[in-house]
Amino acid sequence: MRHQRLRYVSLVIWLAVVSAALYMYFFERTFIEVHLEDAFGVGAVIAAGIYLALGAVRAFTLVPATFMLVVGMPFFQPWPLFLLTLAGIVITSALFYWFSEALQFNEEFERKYPAQIAQIRRALERHQLPIIIGWSFFPLVPTDLICYVCGALKIDFKKTLFGVALGEGAICAIYIYFGDYLLRS
Repeated sequence: MRHQRLRYVSLVIWLAVVSAALYMYFFERTFIEVHLEDAFGVGAVIAAGIYLALGAVRAFTLVPATFMLVVGMPFFQPWPLFLLTLAGIVITSALFYWFSEALQFNEEFERKYPAQIAQIRRALERHQLPIIIGWSFFPLVPTDLICYVCGALKIDFKKTLFGVALGEGAICAIYIYFGDYLLRS
C-alpha cells in the first residue's frame, strides 16, 4: 500500500512539473526568454548554475538535451558548455534511473510486455555497455528511455551512467564544436 501511494504521489508531481513546463514553454515563452536573458547577463557563474539546474530537470519536461545546447551556445564557450551539458545529462540520467525504481514501472511493463522485456533484458545482459553507449549516442532515440529501462531492469547504476556519459558526451561534443564553428565563422 505504501509503495502504491508513493508511486501515485511521484506520478502526480511528475505530471505537474511536465504540465507547468509545457505551459511555460508554449504560452509564456517571452517570460522564459526575458528571465534567461537577465540571468545570463548577471554573471557567468550564475548563468552556469541556472543552465546546470535547467539541464538537470530538462528530461522531466520532455525537452531534448539538444534544445539546451542550442540555447547555451551563444552564451558559453564550448568547453564549459560541454561540461555543464554533460553534468546535467548525468544528473537527469541518475534521476530517471532511480525514478523508474521508485515508481516500479518494471512490474507493469513485465506484466504487459513479457516477451519484449525478456528480449531487451537478454540483449542488455550480453552487451550492456555497448547498447547503452550506442543508444545514448544515437540522436533519434531519447537517452532518458535507456536510463529508465536500465533502472527498471536493475542494470548496474555506475555502468549505466558511464555508458550514457560516453554516448551523450560524444554526440554533445560534435554538436557543440560544430555549432561553435558555425556560429563563430
